[in-house]
Amino acid sequence: MKKGILLIFALILSALSMQAADITAITNAFKAGNASALAGSMDEKVDIAVPKVTTKGTGAEAVAVLTDFFKANKPTGYTVLHHADKPDTGFFVAKIQTEGGEFRANVTYRVVENKAKIQSIRIE
Repeated sequence: MKKGILLIFALILSALSMQAADITAITNAFKAGNASALAGSMDEKVDIAVPKVTTKGTGAEAVAVLTDFFKANKPTGYTVLHHADKPDTGFFVAKIQTEGGEFRANVTYRVVENKAKIQSIRIE
């Protein structure tokens, strides 16, 4: 009986984890400082905050803000510190090392057809 319950629990957990969106393309774009690679991952409206700029706009506007940020702060290192997923949303926290200093990035997204759509980016 215990083995049956454990098996059912494992199957349910496995099914839930398969629904999580793959964020590899997003994290690779941040690691490379390639904002244009994020264009397809942006939601219709995106909250974005980087040093000296805070705005809510289209995905294209968010890409433009990130492009300026990465031009001024070319990444030399990148590490995901925390990543959490639910079936329809998720977020991750990362550390971006640059020649000029270290930044912390917080990214939230919603899941649409197993694809992460970025809703907010905060880089401090």
